[in-house]
Amino acid sequence: MTELLWGKQPVPSRGPKPAVTLAEIAEVAIRIADAEGLDAVSMQRIAGELPVTKMALYRYVPGKTELVAVMSDLAMGAPPERAELPWREALRTWAMDLYDGFTKHPWLLQSTIGRRLLGPNELAWIERGVAALAGTKLTGGEQLDSILVITSHVRNIAQQSTTFPGHSTGLTEEDMQQALGAILNSEADRFPHLTAAMRTSAGSENQGLEFGLDRILDGLDLLIQG
Repeated sequence: MTELLWGKQPVPSRGPKPAVTLAEIAEVAIRIADAEGLDAVSMQRIAGELPVTKMALYRYVPGKTELVAVMSDLAMGAPPERAELPWREALRTWAMDLYDGFTKHPWLLQSTIGRRLLGPNELAWIERGVAALAGTKLTGGEQLDSILVITSHVRNIAQQSTTFPGHSTGLTEEDMQQALGAILNSEADRFPHLTAAMRTSAGSENQGLEFGLDRILDGLDLLIQG
């Protein structure tokens, strides 16, 4: 697995030139996952879009578990280059970039959880996040835990706001808001506090993401300044 993720597989010195590359296989898998979800990815589907047989794919990658690891790291890509900023602005920008990555490839919310080996791109994201806190008085453990907390918040909001390919309810965000508004209009006596809160809510698209992120950063600011 490490060799696959880090591109350190030995290059055969003999035999015919490979028909495809591991990156090409992963790119096809990403296109399938983006369109239909992670469950739709299979060796058979991938072989149908490449000049190789299903069995030939196993020469490049042992199975779907390893393929998902490779395609996840490729889909994440390297973190965007950003100008140097104070730690708070740097972390906020980092979190919003991460959110954009999750919403661009929603299946990453499924494939990047649990104990697993990390590839170079995913580690580069963590590196950029930790780098934002390197100049503060936080310990290494506190820096890593800060990144974990922020990532968890971003993941949670992305999970709530994303429609997964193959699992669509057919409802848009506007549909949901209108349906909820109609329910609360007729059931205001039953849900008075929720009704009042909804009527005064600004309701911006990333309101929950930004509110929670700012509160996390407020807490880190107190810790750093304390």
